[in-house]
Amino acid sequence: MNVHPRSSNPGVVTVVSESGLTQEITSGPFRFLADEPVELGGGGAGPAPYELLLASLGACTSMTLRLYATRKGWSLERITVRLRHYRVYAQDCAGCETKPAFLDRIDREIELAGNLSEEQKGRLHTIAEKCPVHRTLTSRIEIRTSIL
Repeated sequence: MNVHPRSSNPGVVTVVSESGLTQEITSGPFRFLADEPVELGGGGAGPAPYELLLASLGACTSMTLRLYATRKGWSLERITVRLRHYRVYAQDCAGCETKPAFLDRIDREIELAGNLSEEQKGRLHTIAEKCPVHRTLTSRIEIRTSIL
């Protein structure tokens, strides 16, 4: 398998946990926290892991749409992306003899502000499906783990 690191990748993301569920994340010069809500045993010091995943998809979607619209010279003033993550029962597994199967589902709602035709909005919908994070999430992903 040929591995090609993304040229735009800022490098290694490091996550450190000293105690509890609060995680310190470092990515290049940026530092931020992830945590679980207090009601789930965390300290509420930052977004939960799935919220970070949704933020990645939303940011990539918005950036992809902005780049495309700018290249086309379209009047796209504002992009708002709202995302929700769900675990839904897989209907295809209604008769499974093993434990119930669930699928992860992300609902993505994109609000576009600007002087755009319906045709342009339709094209932007198609482009949203091609954002790199969307494509990664909908592809087969291999995660290789080593313990040091």
